[in-house]
Amino acid sequence: MKFPSPLIRGRLMKRYKRFLADVELESGEIITAHVANPGSMMGLKDAGMTVWLSPANNPKRKLQYSWELVAADDALVGINTAHPNGIVAEAIENGEVAALAGYDTLTREVKYGANSRIDMLLSGGGKPDCYVEVKNVTLMRGGAIAEFPDSVTARGTKHLQELQNMVAEGNRAVMFYLVQRTDCTAFRLAADIDPAYATAFHLAEDAGVEILCYDCHITTSEIRLGSPIPINP
Repeated sequence: MKFPSPLIRGRLMKRYKRFLADVELESGEIITAHVANPGSMMGLKDAGMTVWLSPANNPKRKLQYSWELVAADDALVGINTAHPNGIVAEAIENGEVAALAGYDTLTREVKYGANSRIDMLLSGGGKPDCYVEVKNVTLMRGGAIAEFPDSVTARGTKHLQELQNMVAEGNRAVMFYLVQRTDCTAFRLAADIDPAYATAFHLAEDAGVEILCYDCHITTSEIRLGSPIPINP
């Protein structure tokens, strides 16, 4: 995924009301940017951090900038949760995810389960339908180990349970963790942050839900899928 316009560098002043951030641009102008991330963003929202914003290129939009990247722990981190589905879909369609190759069709945002939508449904190719849920991973508390979640996520627990139900109905189901950091070599659950999610993860895995985790190549020009990294739940 290439950014459609050059990103604009700035200095974070504060993140507030979950979806807003005040940023000082290199010109000295202070602007308010949209934050497309409902999580806690632990370790990624300290005042003074270097951030990169994308311009809206739409004069009718209320907020003319969106927060895209932050420099943290000598790494670039992608904080925009609107991007992971597109990054993963692009990689699947390009044949870069071996475990998800061989399907004829990839459909985004398909209704399934109990009033939910799956991020991707893979179908055709003489294979059972494959339901793929993507989670954006940005938390790293040490040891180059990415962790999920960074806050309690009842919605995420529900997704694991619904994937488990898809397996029971004879389909494939995959939980895909996308680590949008350039400094992680393994992945684990943040069970201390959300024990219920960790329990649901293990139940889903035992029931046949497949778990994939990939890192990303991140620059201020693009974000693309990297390589699989070990999962140490």
